[in-house]
Amino acid sequence: MPEVVVLRLPEQTKMWNTVHCLLTEDHRTTHQMTADHLNIGKETGRRIVTEDLGKRKICVRFVPHTLTTEQKQERVVYCQDLLLLGQDECFWENIITGDKTWCFAYDPATERQSAEWVGQNYLKPKKLRFQKLRVKTMLIVFFDTEGVVHRQFVPEGHKVNAEFYVGVLDRLLKRIR
Repeated sequence: MPEVVVLRLPEQTKMWNTVHCLLTEDHRTTHQMTADHLNIGKETGRRIVTEDLGKRKICVRFVPHTLTTEQKQERVVYCQDLLLLGQDECFWENIITGDKTWCFAYDPATERQSAEWVGQNYLKPKKLRFQKLRVKTMLIVFFDTEGVVHRQFVPEGHKVNAEFYVGVLDRLLKRIR
């Protein structure tokens, strides 16, 4: 059964002001925190916040870091320099980029490869189109305008950290020299 709270106007105004102050002090205040502070039910607290005060909760967008105006300007200048350099076709041939992705092992056997000799009364064996095996590994790939320059699977149990990447980059450098 929903709670019913009847307040006179001065009490109501005082409660609204209190809730408004709570939300101003901490924007992450929950309905339960509001209700506990005012000694009222959670639903009444929700109604005051959303209906009476007209508030709504929005989620923030996470960004990896905040750039200063100077840092933003430096990036703009850097990108403009790259665009100028990019007018020369040879410039793009010197760029190598990389990516990493998770790879799963699949049983690639075709229907014909999976054929079995069976007796006359056997039912036709069934096989899933692709059976994902429990093998999951990370693949690191570097490529340029011509295609793949270097690829490396991360061995099972290895962590991909700075030390591991230094080894990968060393092998990449040996490959391109």
